[in-house]
Amino acid sequence: MAGPPAQDSKMVLTGPQRQAFRELAAITPGIDVDVYHQYGKDPLEPVIGLGRADARIGFFGRDPGRDEVQHGEPFIGAGGQHVRRALYRRLHGKPLPDFEASRAVGRDFYWANTVPYKPVGNKAWSTKVKQRFHPPMRGLLVGHWRGDRIITLGREAFLWFGIGQPKAERERLEAFWESEDRFEASVAVTLATDDGRSRDFRIYPLPLNATWYARFPGLLDARLAQLDVRPDNLRIG
Repeated sequence: MAGPPAQDSKMVLTGPQRQAFRELAAITPGIDVDVYHQYGKDPLEPVIGLGRADARIGFFGRDPGRDEVQHGEPFIGAGGQHVRRALYRRLHGKPLPDFEASRAVGRDFYWANTVPYKPVGNKAWSTKVKQRFHPPMRGLLVGHWRGDRIITLGREAFLWFGIGQPKAERERLEAFWESEDRFEASVAVTLATDDGRSRDFRIYPLPLNATWYARFPGLLDARLAQLDVRPDNLRIG
């Protein structure tokens, strides 16, 4: 099984990677171009935070929102701030002081979404659109990030890992999502790229909806403890 290249600096998209996303975005209706234009942003430019190639843990969500478009950074809006507050508290033992600290605390983690573009009305992208962007997103996870522990936020993000998989594998993931202990247990998945590379990952799902809102901070704190998140254990050795 081919592994990603060894690199320890902040990840950025290569020219071909960036172009691949832009070409797919150009044929994808439903991108919220009004919000992009409101902030002077290019609606074809993907909002992908990536992070460090040697980040031990990644977060995987559904898609960017208004704040993410404005700042060009994923998980920076209201939902992402819940995550970043928990990370700051876990790493520094005190409350998150301000917005800039929330940005800084995320630099030692990997961040990505099923589709790196804001949809109109913040409605979930269709399966067709997620399938369209699946190959380049798989390529980033498999080929450029060295970590293998992923906290997914919400059902859409978790079931993304079943796209393109054999029926039995999709059914296995769907059954896991229906299990009562899904937010305490974890599940192994394998992702493969179109050029034959593959890697194994461990997925730790969490909810992200109104039903679970009150319990989310506690569930996230438990996940961070489960993954042994601490200042001296953030990177792959």
